[in-house]
Amino acid sequence: MNSKRILVTGGLGFIGSHTVVALQNEGYDVVIIDNLSNSSIDVLGGITQISGKTPEFENIDLRDKAAVKDFFEAYQDIEDVIHFAASKAVGESVINPLLYYENNISTLVYLLQELNKKENAKFIFSSSCTVYGQADELPITENAPVKKAESPYGNTKQIGEEIIRDTCKTNVSFKAIALRYFNPIGAHSTAEIGELPIGTPQNLIPYITQTAIGKRKELSVFGDDYPTEDGTAIRDYIHVMDLAEAHVKALTRLIQNEEKENYEVFNLGTGKGNSVLEVINSFEKVSGQKLPYKIVGRREGDVIAAYADTKKANEELGWKADRSLDDALKSAWKWQTVVKKREDEEE
Repeated sequence: MNSKRILVTGGLGFIGSHTVVALQNEGYDVVIIDNLSNSSIDVLGGITQISGKTPEFENIDLRDKAAVKDFFEAYQDIEDVIHFAASKAVGESVINPLLYYENNISTLVYLLQELNKKENAKFIFSSSCTVYGQADELPITENAPVKKAESPYGNTKQIGEEIIRDTCKTNVSFKAIALRYFNPIGAHSTAEIGELPIGTPQNLIPYITQTAIGKRKELSVFGDDYPTEDGTAIRDYIHVMDLAEAHVKALTRLIQNEEKENYEVFNLGTGKGNSVLEVINSFEKVSGQKLPYKIVGRREGDVIAAYADTKKANEELGWKADRSLDDALKSAWKWQTVVKKREDEEE
């Protein structure tokens, strides 16, 4: 069993909570930092239900430099961090760039400053395929050029990677992995935890499930004039539990000292692209619901197609996405029905 304590920032969020479950299932002790700005304390109960273990929880805003310092003084044994805490809505970042730069960059710097004081700290960073922009070639490998960011959100991921890379250059005992996610979807099979956006969903799947359950009038499909088979944009949709398990593999790699360099990058996706209409069809099939949708104009900043070349993660991390698009959508729908039931009971 692993008795190491791991810090997971943003651990009550969508990907963070599923990763906490995966870590606890592997025997790790987890400490969560979350400021609850885009998550709910109820998620702690869901994590406990699934794994039979309640992680330690600290309600800290990582923008507070003194609070970050105090945390590491209180938890001196923590040297391994998985960093999820960040704002992630592309549209919001365009409207409020400074919020994104403060929330996503200053928090990263404060964490790294504390970790840099340790003998052999290890760091896993939530990055994104958004750093590639519209890639010149598909599938996208880790060697694809990082394009000029389409949004302040995307820019924070690029800058974040550069900050970590520079830190690794100056401190050879500091080890880091940046994981570039494609499109995480779905929920835990128990429906104890899932994706629960506050306000209007910015992502396709929660918008689909909320429309199907009657919370939204209809889904807007942004553009049907893309140069793809059915005219809608193509993305690589990965089940959140596959993604969570990849973090455990990356952590194992860092702890067992298997990495080739002290800074590495991996794409996390399924290696297969699905169009928006294919996702809608798959959802209708697994849920038995007819989904009302309309085609509207393209959305600014959207790329035509993006899907991962997963060879590096498959070979070096010994990890592979096993769950299908149908599995992911079925779990997302199950989660949505549980959420609706809870909301109805509270009314």
